[in-house]
Amino acid sequence: MLTLRGVSKRFGSRTVLRGIDLTLDAGTLALLVGPNGAGKSTLLRLMAGLLAPDAGTVERGCADTELAYLGHATFLYGGLTALENLAFWEGLYGGRSSEAELMAALKRVGLERFADVRAGVFSRGMAQRLNLARVLLRAPRLLLLDEPGTGLDARSLTMLRAEVAALRAKGTAVIWISHDLTGDLPMADRVLELANRTLTYAGPAADWPGRTAMAPAAGTAGGATC
Repeated sequence: MLTLRGVSKRFGSRTVLRGIDLTLDAGTLALLVGPNGAGKSTLLRLMAGLLAPDAGTVERGCADTELAYLGHATFLYGGLTALENLAFWEGLYGGRSSEAELMAALKRVGLERFADVRAGVFSRGMAQRLNLARVLLRAPRLLLLDEPGTGLDARSLTMLRAEVAALRAKGTAVIWISHDLTGDLPMADRVLELANRTLTYAGPAADWPGRTAMAPAAGTAGGATC
């Protein structure tokens, strides 16, 4: 579904990523992890086609309309209602979803009661859920998520994980930058770890060396986040 060969990216004289090689199969969920500034968001944007690599190639096994990207910015139109935002986005994709289908997407993220409310008054969490409804409406074959849990409460996080798991079960390939590694790692098939401008690990989540660092010491609670 996604193949990167020798991908490198520079901003001016600064090399951000170099020699990235990876392959992601359909129906696989990979967590993309690494310290702040490692280039995770840049790599996701390269995968989405929002940035062009300075070297190497990015090949996607799906049409542009079958790819969905959820980044830090929600790109909501504050003067439009939740329902109007979904209809507008669908139009950009050439979609012809009925109002009933749009309402069903809002219901999946718990926003059906706010269908006619202008998005400009939404909280950060509500805006993120509306952005997620846009992604779910596309039923993408390749889903790229950059910290999708931002602003979500515990109930909404449970919904997010359930919806992503359902897409993965239908064959969607998912790459997920997580801000809650403890909560999201149990879902993952693979881990992609960025450090020193390249991938230092790309393999099964069960074998990722970083798992051991997440285990709390005796008498303590919690774990590492990323």
